[in-house]
Amino acid sequence: MTNEKLAIGIILGSTRQGRVSPQVGEWVKGIADKRGDAAYEIVDIADFNLPFVGAGTGEEAGLKAWVEKISNLDGYVFIAQEYNHSITGALKNAIDSAYAEWNNKAAGIVSYGSTGGARAAEHLRGILGELQVADVRNHPTLSLFTDFENFSEFKPAELHDANVNGMLDQVISWSTALKSVR
Repeated sequence: MTNEKLAIGIILGSTRQGRVSPQVGEWVKGIADKRGDAAYEIVDIADFNLPFVGAGTGEEAGLKAWVEKISNLDGYVFIAQEYNHSITGALKNAIDSAYAEWNNKAAGIVSYGSTGGARAAEHLRGILGELQVADVRNHPTLSLFTDFENFSEFKPAELHDANVNGMLDQVISWSTALKSVR
């Protein structure tokens, strides 16, 4: 193993018009960058123009770029919003667009919704388990009622900073350990 910093992707899990995941992702990245323990980057699934799984040729430029990006990351932080008690269809499609590239890596989840996105996070944990991704226990949950103004402007409570740092501690620890497995 080298002394290179781990590469951790902060994956924005929504592609819809008016989404707030970029605000949440930038907030997480701001906290993460102050740590200096990894190279953190925003990975916006909307940038890849992914075809639905099984609907494309497998040769689409966006799909190839997505698979390469996932492959080159050592760990992930998913920004997961709850839609109908689960993750978004766009996030599920993006996850399903790769397989081996996810294996033996770690992930944290930052979720939001009416119940803090807890149900979406639990669904995401099951999906990640199938992909051999070690999801970490610490899980910042954000409420649409108390952490967003008018459900659209992100204004997190200060207590969440400690939760994000605790989650990142675990993501870095597990990503470091799993790098030796890969």
